[in-house]
This record gives sequence, structure tokens and C-alpha cells, in this order.
Amino acid sequence: MTDSISLPGQDWPVLEPGWVWLCGAGPGDPGLLTLHALNALRQADVIVYDALVDERILDWAPEAEKIYAGKRGGKPSAKQRDISLRLVELARDGRRVLRLKGGDPFVFGRGGEEAQTLIQHGVRVRIVPGISAGIGGLAYAGIPVTHRDVNQSVTFVTGHDQSGATPSSLDWAAISKGSQVIVIYMGIKHAEQIATALMAAGRDPEEPVAVVAGATTPTQKVLETRLGRMAEHIADTKLEPPAIICIGRAVLMRQVLDWQGQLSGVGPRDLDPLGRGRPAEQA
Repeated sequence: MTDSISLPGQDWPVLEPGWVWLCGAGPGDPGLLTLHALNALRQADVIVYDALVDERILDWAPEAEKIYAGKRGGKPSAKQRDISLRLVELARDGRRVLRLKGGDPFVFGRGGEEAQTLIQHGVRVRIVPGISAGIGGLAYAGIPVTHRDVNQSVTFVTGHDQSGATPSSLDWAAISKGSQVIVIYMGIKHAEQIATALMAAGRDPEEPVAVVAGATTPTQKVLETRLGRMAEHIADTKLEPPAIICIGRAVLMRQVLDWQGQLSGVGPRDLDPLGRGRPAEQA
């Protein structure tokens, strides 16, 4: 499988011994991997990968040693300090190290912490961005995070802090008032607290919400609901992490842009879900 995809002919960077490349593996679908990440897979001696990395991606590096370093909320997992220092150790042993992280390493992925640790210990690094679930995962669900008839801004927040609780440092009132569309990572377990905080700050209980679980994977599920009933409907449908929550009128666009549903033969529910009364090309 490693040789089944040919990289375009150009000078691709070389993963040298003693280096660590921190790569984003994308939101799930192996096809969303970047060519730079594929190039790294073909050169790595050892791959340290996260829980959200689709293991089919690892098949593209059959000769490399694989070390699991997944961190999942509420489950036993490696400590971040141990992961970072393990990367240092592997690099100092002269290994060509690929640190493979779900989504993008710098979007709620602790990639900044790991890269800083490596550099502080004299290890050379390269950063390879990946498609973040808050963009790519929602796109697979037919939800554009920006749409000029809806929003000129989007706010990305995490639904839990280092302790696993809802982040106390977030100003939910400011987010509620200043964010036309809110995208929440890792927030499904705290959906009730988040919805309560946003509504207390003036957010409309009838505002459209989508929850995308297992985004871009064969098990992807999409819940469309309203802010006031979000937590109840998540519980009813038994959605499990990983999941992305999108709050805002951009969610309505799924009624016309659910391209995966259309592939399976289900037609658009509404060609003008925003009620603009004009063709899209006249926007």
C-alpha cells in the first residue's frame, strides 16, 4: 500500500535522523491527508500517533515502528509530559520521528507544547498542518463555517480544559454576543453547561445547532437540533465523542448542501434555507 500513491515529481523535504515532524492527519478520512504527511509516512522510522488517527493511514508506513499515544477524555491515557519527553528520547536516539496527530497539530492538539519541548531540548522540528475537524468535518456534513449571508466571523473554542471540565477561562457572554457562528471542539460531554451559559448571555434557544460525531469517517452521524434542546437530543441519540458542535445559522445550509445525502439519493430539503428569495449566484 505504501507504493500505491505516487508523489508528484518535485524536491520533497527529507526527514533526517534526529528530527521530529509534527503532522496533522486530518479529521478522519485518510484521503484528507496532505502530501507532506504522506511523504513523512514513507520516511519515518517511528510514528507516535494519537487516538483520532485512522489506522488505515498507518498502513502507508508498513516498516515503521508504531507507538500509540492517544489521549481520550475520561479514559486512561499517557501524560502529556511523558509523550513530549518520549519524542525527545526517540530523536536523540537518531530516529526519524513522525508525530501524527488528528486534525491539525496546532488546533486544540497540543502540538505547540510538544514542538516547544522538542526545541527546548535541542531537537529540530518541522510542522505539517492538517485539515481541522472544525472546518473539514463540518464540510463533510454540508455545513460551511463561513457564508456571507450568515457570518463574517467564526469562533473556535474547546469544550473542556486540562482538567476535563468546561473551561472556566472562557467568557461565554462575550462569545455569545460577539460570535455569529461558534464551533466547539470536545464539548459533547458538557453540552448542557455550554448551552445554558450561551442562552443566559442572550443566545436564542431556537438557534440552529449541528453535532457531527465521527466526522468524515464511515460512522459519521449528524444531529440537527436547536440550542435549547441540544443537550437533551444528544442524550437521546446517544452520540459519542469525538464530535464537533456548530451553533449558528450556517447550520441551515445543510438543508441544501448535504452532499453525502445527495450521493445516496436523498434530494435537497430546501434550496433556499436562508430564505433569501434569490438565486445563490445573485448573492
